[in-house]
Amino acid sequence: MLASLEALSLSRIPLTIAQLSDIHLGGPLSFEQEQMTQLVEHVRDVEPDVVVVAGDLTTAGYEWEYEEAAAWLATIEFPKVVIPGNHDARNVGYLHFRDLFGEPFSRHRGTFDAERSERLQATGFTIVGLDSSEPDVNEGRIGRDRYPWIREQFDEPDDMRILAVHHHLVPIPGTGRERNTVTDAGDLLLALTDLDVDVVLSGHKHVPFFWGVNGMLICNSGTAATKRVRGSTPPSWNELRIDASTIKVFVHYEDGRRELAVVFSRKTRALTRESFTMTDDFLRSNRIVPAA
Repeated sequence: MLASLEALSLSRIPLTIAQLSDIHLGGPLSFEQEQMTQLVEHVRDVEPDVVVVAGDLTTAGYEWEYEEAAAWLATIEFPKVVIPGNHDARNVGYLHFRDLFGEPFSRHRGTFDAERSERLQATGFTIVGLDSSEPDVNEGRIGRDRYPWIREQFDEPDDMRILAVHHHLVPIPGTGRERNTVTDAGDLLLALTDLDVDVVLSGHKHVPFFWGVNGMLICNSGTAATKRVRGSTPPSWNELRIDASTIKVFVHYEDGRRELAVVFSRKTRALTRESFTMTDDFLRSNRIVPAA
């Protein structure tokens, strides 16, 4: 009995995040109610610390689609970070997002108890949600005027740092001709690297894929609740489990499969960063960063 209790306790040590995106409620290819209910049950089974919904809750940004999305998300009874996507900004839908979900730029912080903090070598976790959508266009943008705000949100030096943005920052294989990245992706990636962000959570392309960029893990999630898929990639969502040494990402598919997709070493993050370093002199000489 004591052994089983210890195992249960240890299983709750990793930070667990459920990453959903591209639900597209209201569209003709959306899941039926039974499938939506099963999706909620699978998320509950994971028992996440937080659920990140990385944009495109709706198909066309209409109020009734938002109301349907809000009612569905309310059945997932875990803390949530919800950001809008390009479809959510259509038809002035960004007004409905604010009414039902609040500010599109947001910060969520969770703290760890003493045992968890010691094992994870972190005081807690900070998730910053960004709105990359622009009304009635598919392209995304953050804008340099937002970078100081992003920096202010990551004010806990010993937290795990996670950023959520709908549009992808790097190309995603298997999605056709590349388009619709964040238009200021280069500047944003530089800012996030400087902030030592651990993980970036994105959606938009309906294909799960993962990149390691200078010690930062970039996780793209597939469409969680529609048949709007690319090629032979089925609908899916991501489960992240982060401990002191690794970030593991499991992809959950509509048929109930749970597949280990990524093992990302946190132990070698610093080494990875140090093995590729652009000098401050170079960055300033080329005016890539402001002069000190």
